[in-house]
Amino acid sequence: MGGGDKTLLTLGGRPLLDHVIARLAPQVEPLALSANGDPARFAAAQLPVLADTVEGYAGPLAGILTGLDWAAANSSCKALVTAAGDTPFLPADLVARLAEAATRQPGSIAVASSAGRRHPTFALWPLGQRQALRHFLVDEDNRRVSAFIERQNFIDVEFPLLAAAGGQIDPFFNINIVDDLAVAERLLQSIEP
Repeated sequence: MGGGDKTLLTLGGRPLLDHVIARLAPQVEPLALSANGDPARFAAAQLPVLADTVEGYAGPLAGILTGLDWAAANSSCKALVTAAGDTPFLPADLVARLAEAATRQPGSIAVASSAGRRHPTFALWPLGQRQALRHFLVDEDNRRVSAFIERQNFIDVEFPLLAAAGGQIDPFFNINIVDDLAVAERLLQSIEP
């Protein structure tokens, strides 16, 4: 994408991050942003910006661990929901469906799936997973999100595709290349409410 923060790229006249926040904020409280580097670049979001507490840019698991620790210290919640910041069409019922599934298997990680594909960064993580995750990430130096999930009790939660003009799209469509941003612009105009 030419460097910089994908989440600050413009989609529909607003930063991509604004679209994600607009879909996720009504579903959770509190909401925070996991990001390393200068937090001032996200000042417009008016959210706490959490830098990884594990050194060495250890990837998404480090952000998840940081979020779990932050939630334990700053809220009364029992679980953390994570979502990628480059996914503007994430389900409006993401949290409700993950939480409902987790009640069927208490203590399990509820992971979003669509079209038979797991999306491990879209999950509900019980705060009780903190120590196991810290051991996996720090002591074992394993950074694979799917590998951690598969070692734990987890449940896949299938989400339907979204109706769009001309067909269907994955609600977990993420923007990785310039062409994806162009596709997202078209989808933004065509997704049925």
